[in-house]
Amino acid sequence: MRLALAQLNPVVGDLRGNAKRILAAARSASAEGATLLLTPELSLWGYPPRDLLLQPARLALQSAVLDGLVKQLDGLCSLLVGVALPCDDNRAPGLYNGIALVDQGGWRGVACKQLLPSYDVFDERRYFRPGDGPCLLTMAGGERLGLTICEDLWVEDALQRERLAGPDPIAALVEAKPDLLINLAASPFDPSKPALRRQLTGQAARRLNCPVVYLNQVGGNDELVFDGSSLVVAPDGSTLLELPACREAVQVWDSGCPQQAMAPPSQTPSREELLLRALVLGVRDYAGKCGFQRALLGLSGGIDSALVAVIAAAALGPENVSTMLMPSPWSSSGSIDDATALATRLNLQTHTVPIQELMQGFDASLTPALGQPPQGVTAENLQSRIRGTLLMAVANQQGQLLLTTGNKSELAVGYCTLYGDMNGGLAVIGDLYKTSVFALCNWIDSPEARDCREDLGLPQQGDLVGEAIRCKPPSAELRPDQKDSDSLPDYSELDPLLKGLIQERTTPQALVAAGHDIALVERVQRLLQRAEFKRRQAAPLLKVSPQAFGSGWRLPIAAGGLCSAGPD
Repeated sequence: MRLALAQLNPVVGDLRGNAKRILAAARSASAEGATLLLTPELSLWGYPPRDLLLQPARLALQSAVLDGLVKQLDGLCSLLVGVALPCDDNRAPGLYNGIALVDQGGWRGVACKQLLPSYDVFDERRYFRPGDGPCLLTMAGGERLGLTICEDLWVEDALQRERLAGPDPIAALVEAKPDLLINLAASPFDPSKPALRRQLTGQAARRLNCPVVYLNQVGGNDELVFDGSSLVVAPDGSTLLELPACREAVQVWDSGCPQQAMAPPSQTPSREELLLRALVLGVRDYAGKCGFQRALLGLSGGIDSALVAVIAAAALGPENVSTMLMPSPWSSSGSIDDATALATRLNLQTHTVPIQELMQGFDASLTPALGQPPQGVTAENLQSRIRGTLLMAVANQQGQLLLTTGNKSELAVGYCTLYGDMNGGLAVIGDLYKTSVFALCNWIDSPEARDCREDLGLPQQGDLVGEAIRCKPPSAELRPDQKDSDSLPDYSELDPLLKGLIQERTTPQALVAAGHDIALVERVQRLLQRAEFKRRQAAPLLKVSPQAFGSGWRLPIAAGGLCSAGPD
């Protein structure tokens, strides 16, 4: 068979538009002699459709859209399309996460997902019923295709951290001896995922002694970024074909002549390159799919806003990104100069709006109520809220998407201001620890990033972030000579603790046993819990780690029983 892998970027809920994307891929693939086009999991809906699946009118539209596809396939290849298949009874949930075979004779469901994830960002058991038994499709030419959907491939205890309770869809296909295994997926990005997917796909190929096609969705849908990185592996697990990361692609592969397949890339992208590409894709699609063409952000001269500026320029083009400098009496001349130089390097438009007079106005207005001018943290937060208000006003007036510039470390411990620096429509680096921000910026300014920068439309020569910004001690500059280290542990100490508590769910006692100071562990854990109310009101962020502060973080705000780091 000549199979076409359509690594598509759907818009969630746009069934008609997604069908047009599938049809365009089918025309391109058929022109190259493909006989069957593969599309990702729930490709007709876009993943994840969430409660759109509960709308009867949209479910009825799915049938009409599939019928329309059938009518337009004259002379084109057959399709495997990710759909929501209705169950035969009225029990809830009433759908399967399924695959439909669409050809000139009609369409029919041919496979149902057996393992339904309901962890982290996934909530499939809210909408779907698990499929029962192996899915084997025999084509007109006699080819026997094993069909699985995303999580159905994640069944190797030795390779993955957790495996869902339930059947092993790969084992169920061993006796059937398929000629080819197909896995249609919508697997969100994190930097460790591409390598793990290759291992899982290779293990499935060895177990079944047949090639495996892994086809992943690409694109950003709200907080989730899907990197594509689809591939085909041989029966021995070696890679025959690999599609690019973070971009749409349609690639034809001849299963009868595997050695004619396109060779995999000679050099696997680095972790930093994949991370940058994913963030750029996430911003581009969040803006585009929400109807924004332009973005705005505040530039402080610090490393966080510098990184967001680089990402925004690559995602939307520098001509579509505006920045504001809002110096206070405590802003250093170096930070103002650094912010201006960064904007010049990136060709970004800048506006400077000093806030000293606004600060004085707030002081005068609040003094009667407080009996004195605002002091301490209250005065510092007012500066942040003045800036946040200015940014929101400009973004509203000019129809721009306001990008927040806070990082995960700050969001974790509450080192951020509600209705201030947290204002905005998207938290671009809200899933990057501060140490990760420094690491990514160092890579961006390294020679290794030149090809990637060119591909993303960024200047290739010289630094982008700049040494002055990369080497500057972090500071909010809300009072004289302020440093982040005045209020927080050094990020080299803080971030490992946060990763342990957030991502690894490590107990405080285990962190102390690993060598961390008991008082510091208890302090960080206390800050993490107390900041939950801020995170609940934060802008949506781009998830690029195994555990982000998004829909997969489900802790109560009002909670007690804080664990001690000491012995029980």
